[in-house]
Amino acid sequence: MEETAVNFKNLGIREFQGHKKKVHSVAWNCSGTKLASGSVDHTARVWNIDAHGHGKVKDIELKGHTDSVDQLCWDPKHADLLATAAGDKTVRLWDARSGKCSQQVELSGENINITYKPDGTHLAVGNKEDELTILDVRKFKPIHRRKFNYEVNEIAWNTTGELFFLTTGNGTVEVLAYPSLIILHTLVAHTAGCYCIAIDPVGRYFAVGSADSLVGLWDISEMLCVRTFTKLEWPVRTISFNHTGEFIASASEDPFIDISNVQTGRSVHQIPCKAAMNSVEWNPKHNLLAYAGDDKNKYQADEGVFRIFGFEST
Repeated sequence: MEETAVNFKNLGIREFQGHKKKVHSVAWNCSGTKLASGSVDHTARVWNIDAHGHGKVKDIELKGHTDSVDQLCWDPKHADLLATAAGDKTVRLWDARSGKCSQQVELSGENINITYKPDGTHLAVGNKEDELTILDVRKFKPIHRRKFNYEVNEIAWNTTGELFFLTTGNGTVEVLAYPSLIILHTLVAHTAGCYCIAIDPVGRYFAVGSADSLVGLWDISEMLCVRTFTKLEWPVRTISFNHTGEFIASASEDPFIDISNVQTGRSVHQIPCKAAMNSVEWNPKHNLLAYAGDDKNKYQADEGVFRIFGFEST
């Protein structure tokens, strides 16, 4: 696919407002039809999104958490099931059609990370105390807990679910076998802490964003860094591959989100933003990028918004 196949300059942005405080996390469901947002206001919301940006958007509020909803993720096999992780130590499973919480479990610390195994059977949850908990989704009970003696920042499975990745404050990526969680590789990835990780949906690469402001692209089969993206000047907070694995978006405290071509390393577009970004996430079917950050209004209060870039300009 040629780089010129997507003309990002002709695409527009829409803003979505509903939260009372800043949005920490945005995530698309597996069919690319719904977007969930998690906020410091203790709620999550689910939005029905038309890929072309037509029509009024309805949203459902998911209420129940008593602290910031720091991260959320959708069941990779079910377009209406959503898991949320919050600072109130609970993980909750929601039905996006009814807005009701169907399952919940209380863990040992303030939860900041959550990700589904690609087959939808397990959930991994990370907390502020650098403890990893694996949940059996069917029973919604912990089946494994492990505390690490270093800072664990973000977690991810590869596309087959056989490898499990941790980014650490030591500048390393720990690659573990799954389900044994035996460490296979310790990759010295950056000169500063590794903050975020994204897996290319095609399964060839993973990318790591670091406090050194670089994004490294790694070949999964070789466990070698093949390229770095250097456009950002601040610690990289969030990264995401598009659905074809052709583009990668990365964001930080810089006044823009960078979109680069994965194969050439060249920046192809920059989306201006007014605040530090907390979450960028490409739609799994279309070139739509959802993003959310620390936006303030003119009174310096949280705006509680997220935006989607990629709609056809009218």
